[in-house]
Amino acid sequence: MSTHAHRSRIPHAPSARPRRSKAVAGALAAACALLLAATGCAATASTASTAAAEPAAARSSAAPRPAAPAVPEPAALAGAKVNVGEGATVGVGMPISVTFPRPVPRAERAAVEHWLGVDARPAVTGAWSWVKDRNLLDGQRVDYRPPAYWKPGTRVTLRVGSHAVRHFSIGRSLTATVDVRTHTMTVTEDGRPDTRIPVTAGRPGLDTWNGTMVVMDKQPRVYMDSRTVGLGDAYHGYYAWAVHTTTSGTYVHQNPAANTHAGRANVTHGCVGLATDGTAERFYRRVIPGDVIRVTGSKDTVEPGNGYGDWNLTWSEWLAHSATRHGGDAR
Repeated sequence: MSTHAHRSRIPHAPSARPRRSKAVAGALAAACALLLAATGCAATASTASTAAAEPAAARSSAAPRPAAPAVPEPAALAGAKVNVGEGATVGVGMPISVTFPRPVPRAERAAVEHWLGVDARPAVTGAWSWVKDRNLLDGQRVDYRPPAYWKPGTRVTLRVGSHAVRHFSIGRSLTATVDVRTHTMTVTEDGRPDTRIPVTAGRPGLDTWNGTMVVMDKQPRVYMDSRTVGLGDAYHGYYAWAVHTTTSGTYVHQNPAANTHAGRANVTHGCVGLATDGTAERFYRRVIPGDVIRVTGSKDTVEPGNGYGDWNLTWSEWLAHSATRHGGDAR
């Protein structure tokens, strides 16, 4: 509410050739073995045997394991947590966010970036950047994003050093743009605006955050208490169809006040309110984590670490917060 993963035996055809002696056959076998070793065929045969023993599903879904970086693996990676679950499908705006139980010293951050491997198909250019999370200390969060939103259908593999692997996919593209001046939200899917929804946003002095946010998660009902965000007894209770967009407590959710004010005025404490006539539920069921929510015409752009506000930084600004200070191909 507030803003703020026995060889088979083959029968031999009759032959006119005389049989070789065992000694000659042995000598030929030894010579053949030497030839195979010299040409590298023995290693090839061993590799093929190993691949055949691997389950087919694993061979088709796992990304090639890259060579380990030259720098030692940082201990911080052992306790790292990743925001995207194994096998998840997320929206085009979802950054990869890795957090640590303790701040990573600046001297170790480049090594951490080297050991966080991202493989994307099709390949993208992307980079890690250290983000000051609203609820964490500096050095406890590093995010990965491309210069622009992910391409729908991209398959991504993340390797957290030697400790964990995550596989996830990018779904269709969905962006919802809230214009607080016209009290409307326009939903665009795969490049086509298809829905225009009346909304009510934050009233003057409690303005909804401006800028680009990303759906963090969603719940059918959320208990909201104004006392937790310094607004006294302004509100407390359950609100339905809640789409979470910032750590500070911004949601797009059902709000009875929208029945009267949606499309006409901004009266909320910072959230985006939708009517109770099924409008809120339809939007809730349509969006997934990683979808993009853009707010225009408001004040105070949301910080990168207040949820997933990463897209409010230009690409050059993003790279400036990378310990390695350059983008790289994710292949």
